[in-house]
Amino acid sequence: MNSHNYLDAFYRNYDEENRLRSKCGMVEFITTMHFLKRFLKPEKSILEVGAGTGRYSHELAQKGYRVDAVELIEHNIEEFKKRTLPDEPVTVRQGDATDLSFFQDNTYDITLLLGPMYHLFTTEDQEQALSEAIRVTKKGGIIFVAYCMSDPAVLSMGFLNGKIQEIAKEGMIDIETFKTFSRPEDIFALYRKENIEDLRQKFNVTPLHFIATDGHTHFMREKVEHMNDEVYDLYIKYHLATCERQDMVGCSHHTLDIFQKN
Repeated sequence: MNSHNYLDAFYRNYDEENRLRSKCGMVEFITTMHFLKRFLKPEKSILEVGAGTGRYSHELAQKGYRVDAVELIEHNIEEFKKRTLPDEPVTVRQGDATDLSFFQDNTYDITLLLGPMYHLFTTEDQEQALSEAIRVTKKGGIIFVAYCMSDPAVLSMGFLNGKIQEIAKEGMIDIETFKTFSRPEDIFALYRKENIEDLRQKFNVTPLHFIATDGHTHFMREKVEHMNDEVYDLYIKYHLATCERQDMVGCSHHTLDIFQKN
């Protein structure tokens, strides 16, 4: 089975839309939108690569921004179209993050890469996806790139779920360095902050923000899901106040790298 088939099978059985609407998932969504709003201005053009079912694309289009979306998985595209409102200024097409050749250079003010890096397993593909996102962005434009982090996965899947020895036997982790190794059948590629910085430094960009998108949320999932609205609002306020502290980043399941094209 190739990587596309693994992803197709996964997303046909995974409710990404409702994940981002749960209290836990909303932390990631609220944080991403919080930082996006810093760069949104009237008439800004936006490209979302790896748009999934369109949670971000629809949110932005319904606020009046013109959004073009690219998504690899046909099932997600079908769901994306079902959620598109009449006269919503959004388009979606099938495509791969590593080949955006149907878009011209220097086209978009903001480019979102909020999913593809989760599913790219070679440095070559990771660099190509970043290269394409940067190419289609205007000079001075902003790129948002999301990553799944390795150490929270080791702690949660390995130690909290009692599978650390099983994972080690399968060759998915080095038990001396605790570096992780992901394969397409594992669905998610995992990164450390230094991996992300090494990738970014190969391009002519200026880093702006590196964010713990959901912080410690997934380690306290049950507590977060059962918070009343008042406590949840305080939790979001706390999270937004601390999500750029670099001592918090390493324990976040998801991170967001925001940089500007020079």
